Amino acid sequence: MALMDFIKKQFIDIIQWTETGDGTLAWRFPMADMEIQYGASLTVRESQMAVFVNEGKIADVFGPGMYKLTTQTIPVLTYLKNWDKLFESPFKSDVYFFSTRQQVDQKWGTPQPITIRDKDFGAVRLRAFGNYSFRVADPKLFHTEISGTRDIYSVGELDGQLRGMVLQHLSDAIASSGIPFLDLAANQMEFAKALSNELSPAFAAIGLKLEGMTVQNVSLPEELQKILDQKIGMGMVGNDMGKFMQYQTAQAIPKFAEGGGSGGSGIAGDAMGLGAGVALGQVLAQNLQKGLQGEPAQAAPAVTAVKPDDVMATLEKLGELKAKGILTQEEFDAKKVELLKKLV
Repeated sequence: MALMDFIKKQFIDIIQWTETGDGTLAWRFPMADMEIQYGASLTVRESQMAVFVNEGKIADVFGPGMYKLTTQTIPVLTYLKNWDKLFESPFKSDVYFFSTRQQVDQKWGTPQPITIRDKDFGAVRLRAFGNYSFRVADPKLFHTEISGTRDIYSVGELDGQLRGMVLQHLSDAIASSGIPFLDLAANQMEFAKALSNELSPAFAAIGLKLEGMTVQNVSLPEELQKILDQKIGMGMVGNDMGKFMQYQTAQAIPKFAEGGGSGGSGIAGDAMGLGAGVALGQVLAQNLQKGLQGEPAQAAPAVTAVKPDDVMATLEKLGELKAKGILTQEEFDAKKVELLKKLV
């Protein structure tokens, strides 16, 4: 009976794996109740590695090549089994194949804005996204730490973990790069290099090698982008407050045109209101400029025949300038008194 059971046993004489291109990182060779024939052939293709696990312990790791499985080619397993040189019986071990090719175009991004310190702005909240590529570099470590005894372990199962690692090291990468936010968009390669340096040790700790990292976009949330646009505008104007006031006045023209005056004064009245607003803006700009230079301020030109609608429109414009911090409360109150006198 024992002899018949031995004859019925199935032996494996060829061990190999052909990838299907579905993003598999680790694949266990189907053993069932079969045993590996002594002298069987093991084929490990380029971009693959194979690991033999015997009784829960990793016995041998094989790189690309073709091997005849004997006591000479699997020395660690031979040691664990205590085989002597004449013992040539079949044996049973788990065989895992690992894909070591690059896993390319893996996406990363910030689902929510992250807050970082910046030497220009103090602190900003930004978004960023890009891609990266990696490969299995240490199958023994990857098997121990990640894939374990599963029949198949894919890139998709690892995706969430790797994305989290990228986001965890993002702030540190920006800090270590020393690149201000305004320069990040123009130095995306340097930023990607700094991020790669931060991430490489974390990838290596689970048996992976980070092969490439790209940063495709860095941006601010909409509300912060508006503030940045204003700051850029101030930088372009520089110390020329006159130009800045004229620019602010020009921006307000469409709002005046939409208002049309509360009393329905028509196109002619709107034009007069706009003219008064522009003239006042120029005077205020000149006064601010001379105030900075220690010169006496220029008095506002007398405005004759000012209509109530024109006064209200000008007050609205002054209110906007005060809200933006261009006029102080005292300057606003003084101009308001002056304009209201025109109605008397």
